[in-house]
Amino acid sequence: MWLLPALLLLCFSGCLSLTGPGSVTGTVGGSLRVWCQYESTYKGYNKYWCQGQYDTSCESIVETKGEENVEWNGRVSIRDHPEALAFTITMQNLNEDDAGSYWCKIQTVWILDSWSHDPLDLVRVYVSPATKTPRRTTRPATTPIFLVVNPGRNLSTREVLTKNSGFRLSSPHFLLVVLLKLPLLLSMLGAVFWVNRPPRAPAGR
Repeated sequence: MWLLPALLLLCFSGCLSLTGPGSVTGTVGGSLRVWCQYESTYKGYNKYWCQGQYDTSCESIVETKGEENVEWNGRVSIRDHPEALAFTITMQNLNEDDAGSYWCKIQTVWILDSWSHDPLDLVRVYVSPATKTPRRTTRPATTPIFLVVNPGRNLSTREVLTKNSGFRLSSPHFLLVVLLKLPLLLSMLGAVFWVNRPPRAPAGR
């Protein structure tokens, strides 16, 4: 009867001696850091980062070597900080396949069986898609046209039109005005003057 409570006490003591953040979130292409805290009893033990749904069958990714050096395995690194009683795991260049269940673990048992467990804590890693920054389109600025007149010089109408408005005297529109519209206008003015001319007095009176 005493065996089951003893095993439960052993399991809970191992779980409570190591605590992690519970869950962390990163973005595709970015990085994230996991901070796992442990008791002073486990200062000299190796720590490792394990991936898998169950702690008994998870796959070890990277582990410390008993020193404070950074240990790497691909895009994942681990470092022990004995003075802070913690170790950190860094995952870089994240992709969507990195999401899943991970475990902070301390290697205290060299021969694992169904009755022995390392101190551990579950950490769920979430990876969200990277946000795209919308591209802004700008229109080229239009250059305003200003009427520039030299105060020391009198410009003719032809020069003002040519320099500022781009109007050329040899353009088709100007030729149309001169050859068609101007004679028509003069004819209409002549007809008006002819109709409104003063009556002439009869001769001999």
